[in-house]
Amino acid sequence: MSHAIARLTAPEVAARIAAGAAILLPLGSTETHGPAAPMGDYLLAEAIALAGAEAAKAAGDDALVLPPLPFGGEDFFRGVPGGISLTHATLSGVIRDSLECLRAAGAGRLLIVSGHGGNIPAIEEAQRRFREAHGQVVPVLHLWREVTPLLAGFGVPPETIGHGGNPVLGTALHLFPELCRPWALAPRAEPGQLLGHPVSGFGTVRVGGVNLGVPVTIQEIAPGGTQATDPRGATAAHGQHIVAALAAAIRDGLAAMKEYPA
Repeated sequence: MSHAIARLTAPEVAARIAAGAAILLPLGSTETHGPAAPMGDYLLAEAIALAGAEAAKAAGDDALVLPPLPFGGEDFFRGVPGGISLTHATLSGVIRDSLECLRAAGAGRLLIVSGHGGNIPAIEEAQRRFREAHGQVVPVLHLWREVTPLLAGFGVPPETIGHGGNPVLGTALHLFPELCRPWALAPRAEPGQLLGHPVSGFGTVRVGGVNLGVPVTIQEIAPGGTQATDPRGATAAHGQHIVAALAAAIRDGLAAMKEYPA
């Protein structure tokens, strides 16, 4: 049984929605993930959503997966060659319109599956406006934010963690090895400086022992797209653990929404 709405006929989708199937909306981006992983991380979000639908099926539930939104909200990655960033207003509007269409078609359980940090403000705006309009809560699973604290338990070396490394790189190596170029991996180059001090994170510079928020670019914090200290130790086995954990999270989230509708 397929879970991908794009691969099903309209009567099949309508019947499953009428029977109580949940709908997953995967979001990602088209940006740099360094020299080894594909730019389209929305492919990973879609694959994880499909894995979550399979996990739900094994638990006796049903879920359908929409085609992923391939462009993320604007942040550090604006201007990356080949990348597309949407303003938060545009992305939030697309998400809100999508949710409205799904509600009008009778979908009761909706879950957003997001694989890009720049999507967070737009998603939060759409969630709030949708709840205000309809009293319906639409949760979101922020994939990389939620799985990163679990990586140590999967045996992931800490130096591989960060942009251009795990968790995205391991996940890509597991799901789409044919799209990856692991031989191109190299240790991180030194980040840039702002205000005469080193850029310390995505949106921060270290001054006097504290971090100040600043509008950094990807090249300042992750030259060449790599912010992980040394991503060369990332493996497909890491990605297998990551996907399994996220699929289980989707399954459990759908079960909670079914038991306690809001």
